[in-house]
Amino acid sequence: MIRLIDYLRARPQALKLGCYIVLGLVLCYSLYVDKSHAHTWAEKHVPFFWSLFGFCAAGAIIGIAHWYGRSGIMTRTDYYDTSDD
Repeated sequence: MIRLIDYLRARPQALKLGCYIVLGLVLCYSLYVDKSHAHTWAEKHVPFFWSLFGFCAAGAIIGIAHWYGRSGIMTRTDYYDTSDD
């Protein structure tokens, strides 16, 4: 596992390309999913609905966590520094 991580760290462009390929495959697959049993209008008519929904939800979670962290829960980076300058 460590060799795999080192391999990917040494080749960031290949990792990026692999992620784009996986994303493209997921989007292509979502076009062929059977929509006859969809429960909402958006599922039936918005292409890539669940992909977009997941992306927006992840972005919202990251944004809220960032705001929450900056609103006072985070401390300064030298909080445990005991040196007297």
